[in-house]
Amino acid sequence: MTLFAVYARSHDKHGPEARALPERFSWFAMLLPPVWALAHGLWLALAGWVIFLVALGGVAEGIGPDATITLYALAALWTGFEASALRGAALRRGGWTSAGDAVASAPDLAELEWARRLTETKAQ
Repeated sequence: MTLFAVYARSHDKHGPEARALPERFSWFAMLLPPVWALAHGLWLALAGWVIFLVALGGVAEGIGPDATITLYALAALWTGFEASALRGAALRRGGWTSAGDAVASAPDLAELEWARRLTETKAQ
């Protein structure tokens, strides 16, 4: 079971829509941070990584290869831990709001749990 952060936005015609993001470490985000950002449409994160890589390349000769690799590894590890938060921030900038958390085994089940709770709340 995984904890999911549920984000929602309302549509006039179809009612509310939900998206569930897993609150866990992302190996994909750690191993290939720029590709992960591009795959999820996180343009600010991608721009940040490009700037970071250019800056790291600029100072690499001065700080040495060990420090360069260590800084890259630490930034990649940070991205793996913050992947869910970065995706959530992008959703909030797109007009989604945080609708709570749900524990489920898959994102669609977390969205279903959120919809069930929403229906129960409206019924009361």
